[in-house]
Parts: sequence; structure tokens; C-alpha cells
Amino acid sequence: MNFNFINLQPYANPQYFIYLMIALIPMIIGLYHGKRFKTYEAIFSLVFLFLIFDGSHWQQGINLLVYLVYEFAITFFYQNYRQKENKTWVFYLAVILAIIPLSIVKVLTAFPVKSIPFVIGFLGISYITFKNVQVIMEMRDGAIKKVDPLTYARFLLFFPTISSGPIDRYRRFKKDFDKAPSRDEYITDLQFAVRYLFQGFLYKFIIGWFFGTYWLPKISQAALLAGNANGGLKLSWWVVAYMYCYSMYLFFDFAGYSLFAVSISYFMGIHTPMNFNKPFISKNIKDFWNRWHMTLSFWFRDYIYMRFTFFAMKKKLFKNRIRLSQVSYFLLFLIMGFWHGLTWYYIVYGIFHATAICINDVWLRFKKKHKGQIPHNKFTEWFAIFLTFNVVCFSFLIFSGFLSQLWFGWQ
Repeated sequence: MNFNFINLQPYANPQYFIYLMIALIPMIIGLYHGKRFKTYEAIFSLVFLFLIFDGSHWQQGINLLVYLVYEFAITFFYQNYRQKENKTWVFYLAVILAIIPLSIVKVLTAFPVKSIPFVIGFLGISYITFKNVQVIMEMRDGAIKKVDPLTYARFLLFFPTISSGPIDRYRRFKKDFDKAPSRDEYITDLQFAVRYLFQGFLYKFIIGWFFGTYWLPKISQAALLAGNANGGLKLSWWVVAYMYCYSMYLFFDFAGYSLFAVSISYFMGIHTPMNFNKPFISKNIKDFWNRWHMTLSFWFRDYIYMRFTFFAMKKKLFKNRIRLSQVSYFLLFLIMGFWHGLTWYYIVYGIFHATAICINDVWLRFKKKHKGQIPHNKFTEWFAIFLTFNVVCFSFLIFSGFLSQLWFGWQ
């Protein structure tokens, strides 16, 4: 069989799924009979990881191996040291060391150094880093008593989610991995796996293709031509069209990818959490972040927002709790913006969402104070959904970077 290695990137094309489903058959048979073939699962993951990082991506594969050794050293050093002596500065050092490689990759991606003769980073570095930091923090909290090296390696290298999530939690993953489901439980898993697989095909390869490949380039070209020829009036409508089209593409493409990852996980008897829950019916911006890219937003909430808030309260950095929550939101979304990339539109995207949430909190406090005076009915609920949808779509227009392209197109 002649593999086209370049096309064997995760969930990139329908051909990829043929190889994937064939490789899953032994696992499916084993789990159906109540047996988890851990050795085969490990070989399966390693083979598909090899196919991802083969050919022109081999340097990324080397980086992944080096990175795993580095992160293992940090995690198990902290685990062993903490059992002997619990010092706060060691915890902070472990977290900082864990995120340094990702930070370097983000900086060098934004400001490439031509003199560096090798590839920096690898596919999935962000999501592996998030998992590793999560484990270090939960060891510090005492939620994780001890990390098993083999389970930890499987957790970090879990093939279906390694490149772009969803971001699982170690304790939840270990609970599934340590046992095989019963036959009835696995039949239910298979039903969900097949459903999510076909839903992912619908989202990514049909609806996502229609918005992203068919419509978006035409609207983008029309917007640039209209801007050069007619000024801002006609351009504004093309920008609006681009905003909605890009938002739909972003959702269906990413949600489709996430459904594939969840589907393959269920085939393997692992209940990877869902990433999206009907985000475009959100009634406010907070509701949106409880529905959009949920595993990432919950990770940022639990390990950045909540921890900074508790730290600030403990140190009494802010007397006013409302002001503290506002500062925490801006810190949270600025970090999220920087994580996406060191460009102005990602940073503005983060500031925009932090501002929107702060305004939303002001409105919610106002409603609570004037309870019974502000109408609440189906019309107001639909209006809230409509308003939130448009606020979110405008934020995606910022996120897309298309405004920069328009600006340079006008010059």
C-alpha cells in the first residue's frame, strides 16, 4: 500500500479515515469483548504519530520526543520533591519551566529568526503543554496524588486529540483508561462514535467546505475589489458578509474536527469531553464561553482566572471584588489572545471579549438590582441571542485578520 504521508495529517481528508478505521478494528473487537489491548493501543498511537511527523515533518517529530523528555523530567521532579517538601516556589518554577517551550515557539513564530537552521515546535505543542500544566497544578492541590508514568505518556500522546484537542483531564482519562467498559456500555459508545463521526463529516467536509472553500474566497475578493473601486459604502456590506461567512466556517470546521476527535476516542473506549454545545444560541457572552471550545475555555477559567482571583484575594491586591473580576477577565483574555499569536488582531480579540464580559456583568447586576422592572419574555430572549451572535461574529472578524488585509488593500 502506498501511503501519501503528507495527507495523513489528523482528519485532513476522507482517505485518512480509511487507514484509521482499519487500524481501530482490533481495539473495537477487544473492547466489545471487555478487553482493553493497551499494548496494541500504544502501538496504534505511535504508528499514527509517526505518520503525522514523517516526511517533511520529521523535525517536528524529534522536537516532540525532546519535549516529552523535558516535560516528564519537570513533572516527576515536582512529584518526587513535593512528597518530601511542599514549597511554593518549586511549584511556580515547575509551571514556568513547563510553559517556556510554548512561549518560545509563540515568539519565534511571530518573529522568526532566519539564522535558526531547524524547525521550532511541533503540531500539538499547545495542547500537550496545557495537559502538563494541569497535572502539575492538580498535584499541588492534592487532587492528583501520584502520576503513573505509562498512563501519563498515554495521556499526553493520546492520538485522537494530540493536535488540536479537546483538552482532557488526567483523572478523567485515567478512569477510562484503567478499565474496559462493559459490552452494553461499549455498544452505547459505538453508537455515539458513529453519530459523531458522520456529524463531523457533515460539519467539516460539507458545510465547512461550503463556507470556507466555496464562499469565503469569493466574498474576500469582492470585499477587496469593492474597497479599491467604491470606497467604504459598498465595502461595508461585503465585510458584513465576510464576517458571517467566516464565523460559520470557523465553527463548522473546528466543531467538525472536534467531533472526529471525540468519535475516535469513543471507538477506543475513552470519553473525551465535547468541545462545542450550540454556541450560537448563547444568551450572553458568558453563556457563549460556556459553549464554545469548552475544554479550552474551562481550562483557562480553572487554571488562570480562578487561580489569579484566589491569589489576588489572598494577597488583598484589590479591595473591590468587582474590580478584581474585571482585572481577572482582562488578564485571562489577554493571555488567550497571546496564545493564539503575537499579532494585533489576536490581542484585540482578547481585549474585545474581556470588555464584552465586563459590560455583560454590569448589565446582569443592573437587572438584579431592578428585578421585576425590566421585561423578560420570549422576545427579549431571542433579542439577547441575536445580539450575542452578532457580537461574537464581529469578534471573529477581528480574529480572522481580514481587517488587516483590507487595510493594506486600501493603501
